[in-house]
Amino acid sequence: MNKNKTVHIISHTHWDREWYLPYEKHHVLLIELMDELLQTFDADEAFKSFHLDGHTIILDDYLQVRPEMREKVQHYIKEGRLQIGPWYILQDEFLTSSEANIRNLQYGMKDAEKWGGLARVGYFPDSFGNVGQAPQILQQAGIKTAVFGRGVKPTGFNNTAEDTDIYESPYSEMKWEAPDGSTVLGVLFANWYCNGNEVPVNEEEATVYWNEKIAAMEKYAATPHLLMMNGCDHQPIQTDLPEAIQTAQKLYPDIDFKHSSFNTYIDQLGNSLIDDLKTVAGELRSQQTDGWGTLVNTASSRLYLKQRNRKGEILLEKVAEPLSTFAYMLGAEYKHHLFEYSWKTLMQNHPHDSICGCSVDEVHRAMITRFEESQHVAEMIVDENLAFISNKVNTSSFENMDENALPFIVFNTTGKNRTGVVTVTLDVKREYFSSGVNKKELKNFALGQRAIIDSDGATFACDVKDLGIHFGYDLPKDKFRQPYMARRVQLTFHAEDIPALGFKTYACVLEEENIQHDINTLVTDTNVMENEFLHVKIEGNGSLVIYDKVSGKAYNNLCVYEDTGDIGNEYMYKQPDNETPLTTENLTAEINLVENNPYRAIYEIIHKWELPVSATELLEVEQREMVDFKYRKSVRSSEKIPYTIKTFVSLEKNSKDVDVKTTFINNAKDHRLRVLFPTDIQTDQHQADSIFEVVTRNNEPEEGWTNPDHSQHNQAFVDLSDEESGLTIANYGLYEYEVLRDKRQTIALTLVRSVGELGDWGYFPTPEAQCLGEHTVSFKIIPHQGGESKLDAYHTSYQYQVPWSTKQIGVQKGELPPVYSFIQQESKLNRLVFSSLKVSEKTNDILARWFNMTDVEDEIMINLHDKEREVYKSNIIEEDNGTLKKTVTGSYEVKTKKHEIVTIGIKE
Repeated sequence: MNKNKTVHIISHTHWDREWYLPYEKHHVLLIELMDELLQTFDADEAFKSFHLDGHTIILDDYLQVRPEMREKVQHYIKEGRLQIGPWYILQDEFLTSSEANIRNLQYGMKDAEKWGGLARVGYFPDSFGNVGQAPQILQQAGIKTAVFGRGVKPTGFNNTAEDTDIYESPYSEMKWEAPDGSTVLGVLFANWYCNGNEVPVNEEEATVYWNEKIAAMEKYAATPHLLMMNGCDHQPIQTDLPEAIQTAQKLYPDIDFKHSSFNTYIDQLGNSLIDDLKTVAGELRSQQTDGWGTLVNTASSRLYLKQRNRKGEILLEKVAEPLSTFAYMLGAEYKHHLFEYSWKTLMQNHPHDSICGCSVDEVHRAMITRFEESQHVAEMIVDENLAFISNKVNTSSFENMDENALPFIVFNTTGKNRTGVVTVTLDVKREYFSSGVNKKELKNFALGQRAIIDSDGATFACDVKDLGIHFGYDLPKDKFRQPYMARRVQLTFHAEDIPALGFKTYACVLEEENIQHDINTLVTDTNVMENEFLHVKIEGNGSLVIYDKVSGKAYNNLCVYEDTGDIGNEYMYKQPDNETPLTTENLTAEINLVENNPYRAIYEIIHKWELPVSATELLEVEQREMVDFKYRKSVRSSEKIPYTIKTFVSLEKNSKDVDVKTTFINNAKDHRLRVLFPTDIQTDQHQADSIFEVVTRNNEPEEGWTNPDHSQHNQAFVDLSDEESGLTIANYGLYEYEVLRDKRQTIALTLVRSVGELGDWGYFPTPEAQCLGEHTVSFKIIPHQGGESKLDAYHTSYQYQVPWSTKQIGVQKGELPPVYSFIQQESKLNRLVFSSLKVSEKTNDILARWFNMTDVEDEIMINLHDKEREVYKSNIIEEDNGTLKKTVTGSYEVKTKKHEIVTIGIKE
């Protein structure tokens, strides 16, 4: 019989490793599920296939407790019945870095290859929106299809299909296009990923069930291949599914019911697609909905987690990996095993219910331990490679300048030359226990007047802070630990033009008497600081007026703090009805000058505020009774508590931006604290940093958006600009912003959000989500001149994420000069952003990656110090896609398309 439709029933379970239960409780349930699955495979050959939710970590979790089941697991993977990958974990795409998204795919595909099978599908079942570059990432990995549950209408709040004429796609199948033009076939779970849950075996029940389900699938399907997902969140296996399929086949003989897999479904789907599939472009963020179900406010839930994660990602991808690559180029081992362990430990915090901060308190407590574990491994990698590289640097020239010189190296692991204030800690005198320690002599050691010189003899003024006597130790590779006591100082100075992907060597020396230093400072008036680019005035209320001398534009009322009530949950912000926001605009601030020298000025601004202590008691009643947050009537308490905010505003010489660090003790509940930046720039759109993309978004939400809040995700920055001026706000781990719908086009950056419940499908109190205690946040204000000048502001924002690395060394001979760049590279039109430098585990080749942040083509020019190496264009899974030829100038030039993610391989 010629059947005209096929229903592909894919057995699965959506397995959140941790969420409404702590990890180990979910872990116990996972063991039970996997045991039952393997028993079902053993007992019933008709149970054809099971999709293990797209992430390979489930196998590690299972075998941690059931190691004796390894061979059986591998057997069913190789047989194709147990389908795994392509991810290591199911991440939140917007809240994990570009490189973390890539490592997640790389390690997931590596694991799948090791196990002997791969579900070749970009699986995003429950991502809280999907990033625009996902199609390009998947294409480069050889994956041609993506399936996802959110981001495109017709799904609305709580994943329900809506009857509406406004669709981004009329079908569940569509072409999904990245900004560079790459496309994959996109498949929306239009009826969610549990639309085939609990299929009846009984014919009477099955008739009712299938009549409803078939109609729902046909409503959106563009092909005769209908997708049914048999399972849901932590759903036990339906072991009698083969019998249920037999019942369905008997009742509907004209339809082919198949216990299928994604690989089978995708293969057959591709042969039956209609020609007029709609193309959806870029980000999928549910912008065509009413705005209540986007879950974007998870970007501000438990912001302390986002800050810790940013630190961990940057330490690995922007410090440890480049430094290890430098050392590898000098002959050191690149320790892939340690990187994999550190990355995987960090990524265990990246699932969407973990990094989003929308789980029970026990989950997020455990995350802190993982952050620390990953960080400690990364720090060990950094320390080892700093020592290896530093020992090969020639510092002998300093001996002629000062026989007591203390050399040190400043490393720049970013893709652009770097200038800025650096702080380095040095031991000026060290005594090892093995030789005896004279503490009195160490204490009385005369520090003298200190200065800093570079290898050319140029002198730099510095601030010297005596740290006193400290205990330390060396861990030699060939002998027992070597403890010591040292007299230690902390030096702060202005380092200039440190080469990209390289270093510059300095030395701390005793300064000759009567040396005249520049006594000019950046403080030019009361509460005013100024350099050649910016004039910064602190008003009496603590707000900033920043005048951009280049564009001639002044920005007023910057850094006013705003506080509103929040009666929502970890997923969604909800301001109480008819509430007027509180601000610091009418407060009188205390203003103190705390640093004033030729290279930097810092002011401390203190706001002594009062905020409501919490919401009224009605909120707890509404939470317990599970009143939908949109309809809650609770308001803020009339009881007030003191709320002090300390803001440190700094301006450096030659700098085109203003650094801000804010500290506060959050002792209020049920509220959201933001900082405001009115721009007075009239434009309908703005730009924000996302995953391998500077994305353009509309200031106004789409028609039909009813949520008063229009918060959105960013990674490194958000920018509002026109052709004459612009303001970029860079941040460190503060991922939620909003462009307010006011006359001044104000950027609002969230600093903390305090709520008391998880939300979603039940009542789960989360008192620790109130985020009580001390917080420190930092951001950077970057005025620019609009147009092309904003590209420099974006590069500054990316560089802002990366810490300086320093290392004290001795006076020595060495093969490396005092100033050096390991890979000289440059973006011809300034449009390319350096993303990563690492060594491939598969080939031991050096891999460097950039992305084009604009819609204009550019070129990367790479110089390898005239060394003869084979250079080739690669992709995100580190394959060789063709050798590049060296130009007559001796460099390699790589053309990049608009918004292209480009990876270059270098054979050693």
